[in-house]
Amino acid sequence: MKKLIIAALLVVGMTSFAQDKKERPARAEMEKLTPEQRNELMLKKMTLDLDLNAKQQEQMKQVIAEQTAKREVMRAERKANQEKNNGDNFDMRTKRMDEQIAMKNKMKSILSVEQFEKWNTEKEKQQEKRGDRRGGDRK
Repeated sequence: MKKLIIAALLVVGMTSFAQDKKERPARAEMEKLTPEQRNELMLKKMTLDLDLNAKQQEQMKQVIAEQTAKREVMRAERKANQEKNNGDNFDMRTKRMDEQIAMKNKMKSILSVEQFEKWNTEKEKQQEKRGDRRGGDRK
């Protein structure tokens, strides 16, 4: 009986360690970088993925910088709303959707048709990954 209890405790202990969520090291590394460095890495990744020319790189550099600034403002607003416990998520969601529409229009104007399609499919893949990490699709 004693051996059975010890074995059960070992099994429970082992499974609890196996299910610990580990923070991705890439995210920890990205948080150590300055916003300018993150923007530069994002631009280089997009250049490699989408084969951007020099003019497109300059335009994307500006768009990425704008997006980073807007994201910081939205993060601060979200934090302030959480502290107030304001349940007004509708305004934040509509604002986020408006930003997404504006970003899509900017991307259409900067990228070629093939590049835009590739960007759009990559964006969809990333959304699917985020949905999987959150425990299901939130659509």
